[in-house]
Amino acid sequence: MTTRCVLLAVHGARPEAVAVSASIAGELADAGIEVRVQSDVDVVLPGATSVAFDGAAQGCELVVVVGGDGTMLRGAELARPYDVPILGVNLGRVGFLAEAERDEVSTVVEAVVARTWTLEERTTLEVVVNLDGAEVARTWALNEASVEKASRERMLEVLVEVDGRPLSRWGTDGVVAATPTGSTAYAFSAGGPVVWPEVQALLVVPISAHALFARPLVVSPSSRIAVEVLPQESGGVMWCDGRRLVELPPGSRVEISRHPSPVRFARLHQAPFTDRLVAKFALPVDGWRGRRDPRDHHGDHHEHGVEHVHPAHGTPG
Repeated sequence: MTTRCVLLAVHGARPEAVAVSASIAGELADAGIEVRVQSDVDVVLPGATSVAFDGAAQGCELVVVVGGDGTMLRGAELARPYDVPILGVNLGRVGFLAEAERDEVSTVVEAVVARTWTLEERTTLEVVVNLDGAEVARTWALNEASVEKASRERMLEVLVEVDGRPLSRWGTDGVVAATPTGSTAYAFSAGGPVVWPEVQALLVVPISAHALFARPLVVSPSSRIAVEVLPQESGGVMWCDGRRLVELPPGSRVEISRHPSPVRFARLHQAPFTDRLVAKFALPVDGWRGRRDPRDHHGDHHEHGVEHVHPAHGTPG
């Protein structure tokens, strides 16, 4: 019989995350499931095996993430190369990416042991940087790829292209290309629309652009977006999910499209996305007189969309 295996992705700098992870590791080990923890977080969990970051999720059936949205993005990096689903326990502030809250740890363990979770695929971005006709970087993103000015003193001049045709030239703080998952993250703070996760689309959101036409755009999921840093500029930087940085010299061209490999999320609940928004943003809904679902427990909103804190605006959890 094949041994079952689960990887725990832990925010090692948070004592609460380590304590919760130790509890999960112990319960899973008692159920006969092999538990791994990545060695670079420098935590010791009873019953868990320490493994290197690269290849940590290989052979696992699930990556359980304990922390905030930043830890979830880190878990996605571990899981995606091996097509392993991720399931998050939120210990952060908003926790749009996580599936469960701190008080649902027992429910999470029971679902993992019984394999009662369901799968949901989320679109990712393929990001390629070219300079003088040569590829200099290739990476991916779950939430967004953002092209930004490298200096606070001056704006960045960029030319945006969609589907092989020039769209507009902007003097701007930056441009965010996002997935529907990332629509509630950095793109949201830049003034972009909230897009339901099941919608097939990509977003282009300018950041503080000085131009007559500088509105957020919703384009086809098959569209190819390009952002060119004009040659006379001092250059910029590109962030993917606020975690992977690429320097952009003058003349750089960033090409963004839908990646063929999604990130898979393990889901325990099937609440509508509207409920996630209401719960996570504490939206006022008092006085609503619509039809109520008998299963609705007024605030028992479990499913979440996505949020991550960009380095310029805070530290991810």
